[in-house]
Amino acid sequence: MILVFGVTALLDQWHILTYGQSWPLYLIVFGLLQLAERAAWAETQFPGTSAGPGPYPGQQPPGSWGGPSGPNVPPPSSTALTITPPDVPRDVERR
Repeated sequence: MILVFGVTALLDQWHILTYGQSWPLYLIVFGLLQLAERAAWAETQFPGTSAGPGPYPGQQPPGSWGGPSGPNVPPPSSTALTITPPDVPRDVERR
């Protein structure tokens, strides 16, 4: 906004555009700044997406389970999360 004000002051000094005629320019720049701010906020809240947060809690995204069985059927086992303990070296002499 300060940059736009400086450009407007320069144009007023050169008698090209007066301050009274420059209010639409301020509205346009303000709107563009608001859009950029909202886009940046959305990117920090939902990284990698520009569509928003996704489905409501309890709903599955379309096509995620791939069958007509409904949401009560568990997902295939290939997508199941398995937790394995870390590989710790064992010292036999300490026992």
